[in-house]
Amino acid sequence: MTIPSETFLTTREVAALLRIKERKVYDLVAKRQIPCTRATGKLLFSKTAIDAWLTSTRSGPEAGSIESPLPNVILGSHDPLLDWALQESRCGLATQFGGSSDGLDRFAERGGVASSLHLYDPKADSWNISEVQHRFKDQPVALVEFCWRERGVIVKPEFQTQIRSPADLKGLRLVQRQPGTGSEILLGCLFARDQIDMGSVSFTAQAHTETEAASAVLEDLADAALGLRAMAERFRLAFVPLMRERFDLIVNRKSWFDEPLQLLAEFCRSQEFKSKARSMPGYDASRFGRVHFNG
Repeated sequence: MTIPSETFLTTREVAALLRIKERKVYDLVAKRQIPCTRATGKLLFSKTAIDAWLTSTRSGPEAGSIESPLPNVILGSHDPLLDWALQESRCGLATQFGGSSDGLDRFAERGGVASSLHLYDPKADSWNISEVQHRFKDQPVALVEFCWRERGVIVKPEFQTQIRSPADLKGLRLVQRQPGTGSEILLGCLFARDQIDMGSVSFTAQAHTETEAASAVLEDLADAALGLRAMAERFRLAFVPLMRERFDLIVNRKSWFDEPLQLLAEFCRSQEFKSKARSMPGYDASRFGRVHFNG
């Protein structure tokens, strides 16, 4: 059959290409056995990634003799500024934001050219480096700074005066984040530090992005959320600051010099990007590109 020339394929087109039923495609996705991305609730499949996947699963004496190309996908944690930069730079990179830990897992499985993360190490009081060193030592990757962000508690204005620390969240309805996300891991660290029982907090609506977390408070689905100052001010909600966190990209070194990531990097050094970052409360992208780990 003739495959459309578009960059991404639908579930039906992938099923036709592989000569299997659509249900089998969904099974492969559920088992993470086929590369894909989600957009507006739909599954999309990069033609380049599918071709590479087919090549990597080929049997025979030559199989695996040539390393398959990585799909042009950024994995990991959602960030509003990164999301905007990917669109405005026209770099052609797709996204699969499933959280910091999920992104590292997929990156290790060659699921993308880069993954974004904000993982706090309470022992070292640092961001991202410990986990990347532990998982990717001696591998051809680099940890590149994207920005710093101010994180705290996004809360309804009527509760602002009673919240000074995570301990004050007891009795409130708190937005739940996906397991393995940087926000969920950080909240666990803060609760452990202050000896707070997780059972003393009522978790409600689950949020998959920073935008969804703030929106849940605005829509009265929750009283508070661990989130970003920029999102609190965007939705005109109160904000109680807790810390600044570093948001990084782990990148495949070879892919860093390919056109998609170079277009993104070039845009992130532009005046347009710097102006956008300055307009977002709590953001500091002045050190974009600084390397914190080079495997």
